[in-house]
Amino acid sequence: MRLRIRYGLAWAAAMTAAMSTLPAGAQDTDAAETEYVVNVLGPGGPPPRLPNGRIDLTGHWFPNGAGQGVSGRFGVDPAALGTFDRDVTPEPPPVFQPWARERIESMTEIELELSKSSVNCMPRGVPAIWLQNPYTTLMVHKGDMLVQLYEVLNNWRVIHLDGRPAPEYPEPLFHGNSTARWEGDTLIVESIGFDERTYILPNGWFHSDQLKVTERYSRPSMNYLIVEITVEDPEVLEEPWHSAPRRWTLGDGEVYEFYCTNNRELEELQRLRDLELAGELETDD
Repeated sequence: MRLRIRYGLAWAAAMTAAMSTLPAGAQDTDAAETEYVVNVLGPGGPPPRLPNGRIDLTGHWFPNGAGQGVSGRFGVDPAALGTFDRDVTPEPPPVFQPWARERIESMTEIELELSKSSVNCMPRGVPAIWLQNPYTTLMVHKGDMLVQLYEVLNNWRVIHLDGRPAPEYPEPLFHGNSTARWEGDTLIVESIGFDERTYILPNGWFHSDQLKVTERYSRPSMNYLIVEITVEDPEVLEEPWHSAPRRWTLGDGEVYEFYCTNNRELEELQRLRDLELAGELETDD
């Protein structure tokens, strides 16, 4: 498996660990006096618009507040690391049906690893591509379509904006079957018909064939893209789940080739899973 994290949140963990070793007063003083090399990107001017008057969502979007890569770099303002502040806009946990919660909680560490798209060299799918993606996304917006080019595994998606309905009998797809409409300056994308191999989050959160995902895209300023996700799945969830508004920032870098090849970790995990099922794997319990 190709191990590479260019735009992830690894720096956040390192920063948190380092700060936790300092007295509270020292942390506040140091934070106030620090001159960061990478800071939070400002909002910029008003958002651009297409000839038809709609907000133009075109841009190379980074999953952080800096508008550039931050993973593993020194001198990064912690406020520029994530896509939302959990203290300001907390994200509630999903409320699972009892049977679904029991299934997730019973998953072993090996099963959890095998459920991850990165381990299986498979697309993250929707909505995971927005919820657990440390890589950039290039969006090209025309009047009748929105094209999303995901750097992770070089995936792509086309969302038609001409009002066409979803198919009556949708083929299960990693990114689902989508319809789109505008509510003011917010683009609403509703998707159904998902491949059963996709997971919402890498914690075992699976879905049924009743999954419906609603994405809300808005661009309040030149440099900010806001993505909000609603997950509805009456067979798995007690109630719909709503993400926090996640802010992506505009950059001017490149979308690099990123393919998952020669994944030997998958073979080893499958071998361990076979031993686990046969009761031949020793554990620490």
